[in-house]
Amino acid sequence: MRRALAAAAEAAGRGEVPVGAVVVLGDQVVSVAHNERETASDPTAHAEVLALRRAAAALGSWRLCDADLYATMEPCPMCAGALVNARIRRVYYGCDDPKAGAVRSLYQILDDRRLNHRVEAIPGLLGADAAALLRDFFGRLRR
Repeated sequence: MRRALAAAAEAAGRGEVPVGAVVVLGDQVVSVAHNERETASDPTAHAEVLALRRAAAALGSWRLCDADLYATMEPCPMCAGALVNARIRRVYYGCDDPKAGAVRSLYQILDDRRLNHRVEAIPGLLGADAAALLRDFFGRLRR
């Protein structure tokens, strides 16, 4: 999660919302990403989606069945759907997202029995640190 927080801090330095994500397979970091929506002018360039794309490319498969993803903030509906489609085993995330969270705040996509795969979710990992990054970033924007 510390790698994801570092990626999120890098995003903030580039004017991006500070969210970072890391895909891990066993004890190997496969990919690291942060939000790039502003930089890439791409509405899908969320940290989680970019980390999944890079991991799939590095491993040569879209099926990331034994991989875990660490994200600094609760995934949104798009990212939660991507996690299900990538067959991620488990997602650890920092802080909840009361405005767009799709793991437990607004929706429970990762646990929806109507879907063909479910992803175990572990919330709150270094959540105070992740929330502080977001709070500081948006505080600076408001000033």
